[in-house]
Amino acid sequence: MALTLHLPTAGGALAPYTLQGRVLARPPAGLKFNRIAYSAAHVVADPLAAVDPWLQAAVDWDATIDYRRHLWSLGLGVAEAMDTAQRGMGLDWATSLELIRRSIDAAKDIPGAFLASGCGTDHLDIDSVKSVDDVIRGYEEQMAAIEALGGKLIIMASRALARVARSPADYERVYDRVLRQAKQPVVLHWLGDMFDPALAGYWGSSNIDEAMNTALAVIAANPSKVDGIKISLLDKDKEIAMRRRLPAGVRMYTGDDFNYAELIAGDGIGSEPTHGKSDALLGIFDAIAPAASAALGELAQGNEQKFHDILGPTVPLSRHIFAAPTRFYKTGVVFMAWLNGHQKHFTMVGGQQSTRSLQHLAELFRLADAAHVLEKPELAVQRMKTLLALHGVE
Repeated sequence: MALTLHLPTAGGALAPYTLQGRVLARPPAGLKFNRIAYSAAHVVADPLAAVDPWLQAAVDWDATIDYRRHLWSLGLGVAEAMDTAQRGMGLDWATSLELIRRSIDAAKDIPGAFLASGCGTDHLDIDSVKSVDDVIRGYEEQMAAIEALGGKLIIMASRALARVARSPADYERVYDRVLRQAKQPVVLHWLGDMFDPALAGYWGSSNIDEAMNTALAVIAANPSKVDGIKISLLDKDKEIAMRRRLPAGVRMYTGDDFNYAELIAGDGIGSEPTHGKSDALLGIFDAIAPAASAALGELAQGNEQKFHDILGPTVPLSRHIFAAPTRFYKTGVVFMAWLNGHQKHFTMVGGQQSTRSLQHLAELFRLADAAHVLEKPELAVQRMKTLLALHGVE
């Protein structure tokens, strides 16, 4: 098959595009990374289910768990049932818990596989939540369910808490209660309002520095219960500033899908080893898993320039996938999985495949080729042509 096709341009015309078609080599099997790297993983919808896609979640469990096995095979961890899995945008708590259960079971069969799961309050009727006590009870319910399965917790930001909290002290109270009860150290998750507008003013302030002070106070009060914090603010300077203030042993997990390469490489500055670099918990790693694995392998071997040579070209792709409205980035992640043959269709839970334009997806295709993350170039061309035909481009 010729690796040439006609793609729409920004002006609405069509122009020929020929793929580079270069595929990255996998890192050596068994290579240990010197960063902890979680990929937030997407779910594969079941397109044959008799459901109303905007109202009900139907998951292809086999394909969804197979993708987690793919991530584990590359040495990446899985951050389960997070926003990349459309948590709160099509995936409800009952389905999320089933996803967590299946992933925990699958991880048991894979030596060295690591997994952490999202714990939130999204099962609550937000209009019925009147106090922080309601929020605490919500967190406790999900904590108990996940820990009963043997799962490690990622404490997700709560829309309910953002609605009812009246001061930073309310956040401190909720998180203190949650952390004291956790059976093992957790990962906290600070998700910016560019990802979820309902989380505006999280930690009790719209001022990022003031909010950061509250988050740091929460961690300082329970450092032994916090493995690390993931922040998704798309502001590398804020992440670095917070990283240098974390207590000894508490990790910064970058959630910055714009600047992850330099944040993971680090600057070596700080009084603790964890102050000079970020570990990773990233949605973009789902879409660029082979590149992420290869780059982390080079970094572990001391080849920082090769790390940047591999990961650097993926940054323009990530910035495009996560472009505003950022909450629609999941569409690009699933689109990549379809192009690369990890699922048979481009259908999403909640009908979210419709949130990005054909022009957006065409540019994503070009950038993915430039980043060498189209794993099967011939298949990618075939599927891109199918999408074009569905939009009247033949």
